[in-house]
Amino acid sequence: MIGQRKKLLVSGALLGLSSIILVVLGNPGNMGLCIACFLRDIVGALHIHPAQNVSYMRPEILGIVLAAFIVSVMKKEFRPRGGSNPVLRFLLGAFMMIGALVFLGCPVRMVLRLAAGDMNALVALIGFALGVAAGSAFLNQGFSLGRSRRLHVAFGLASPVLFMIFLFILLFFPVLLVFGDASPAANHAPVIASLFFGAVVGVSSQRSRMCMAGGIRDLILLRDPGLIMAPIAMFVVALVGNLVIGKFNLGFASQPIAHTEGVWNFLSMFLVGLCAVMLGGCPLRQLILSSEGDFDAFITVIGLMAGAAVSHNFSAASSANGTTANGRLLVIVGLVFAFAVAVIVTMRNRRKENG
Repeated sequence: MIGQRKKLLVSGALLGLSSIILVVLGNPGNMGLCIACFLRDIVGALHIHPAQNVSYMRPEILGIVLAAFIVSVMKKEFRPRGGSNPVLRFLLGAFMMIGALVFLGCPVRMVLRLAAGDMNALVALIGFALGVAAGSAFLNQGFSLGRSRRLHVAFGLASPVLFMIFLFILLFFPVLLVFGDASPAANHAPVIASLFFGAVVGVSSQRSRMCMAGGIRDLILLRDPGLIMAPIAMFVVALVGNLVIGKFNLGFASQPIAHTEGVWNFLSMFLVGLCAVMLGGCPLRQLILSSEGDFDAFITVIGLMAGAAVSHNFSAASSANGTTANGRLLVIVGLVFAFAVAVIVTMRNRRKENG
């Protein structure tokens, strides 16, 4: 247990440090690493949404998946599996992304924004924690999307092969991609540095099993603070880093790529927390699981990308100017959908248990 907690502390610290270095090297402010935003950028790079200012084949994501895949094979932890409620996983993944893009960040960026003094992220953190708590209550009552089963190796390779193709296109056929010509996609670290620090995060996250939602879930259900060590370490390292590089700005206003609509910061991240628990992990954890052969997690990642496409094709993503009517509507729809799924699946599972 002590060894695992050390891994989590190191993993969180490396994520925080990598994020600060990536900002110094050119990534947008308070966005050294954001799984939701970077997957959204990849979707734009593939011509799937029209917002060119957020279109870039983010090497950090490619590095995370491919490095985690390699280390999982080396450690004999690559296990092709899946098959539990793929449609629900896809839809919940899409709504998790929609919530993240209304807030303007995944749980990782939420912690990084807080470490830079962005108090909007504190409001979001409260919402996220309560969303995780709501999901945990359903888990305690028997919620589960079902057990996965062993699958053919081709299913397990789906995620690493897809992201390997993306890397190949980025390196050898970039003309096929869209590259943002305005902030924030135009602001990025060099490709090699982005790949390297993505790989650092991928390896450390795979070895530690870190998960933003999992830390709060385990604290609630098991009274185990182990997993929450990673985001705490990430926050501390990123806070120190921001103070060193002069990027700490305490307050609500004038924060990089953020808005101040507290109600929607709260509700959108409540949706992210609820979906993350129902799916068994936050966006970062889903990427790592998909690299280990979990086809269910891969379906969730595809759902995340679909949610990004919906957000930017239907003007649901927020901007520094605030949320949109479509974004607010989709957050409410997502909350209703997630709660309906949680209630129906929990009741069904309990009926099965009772014969």
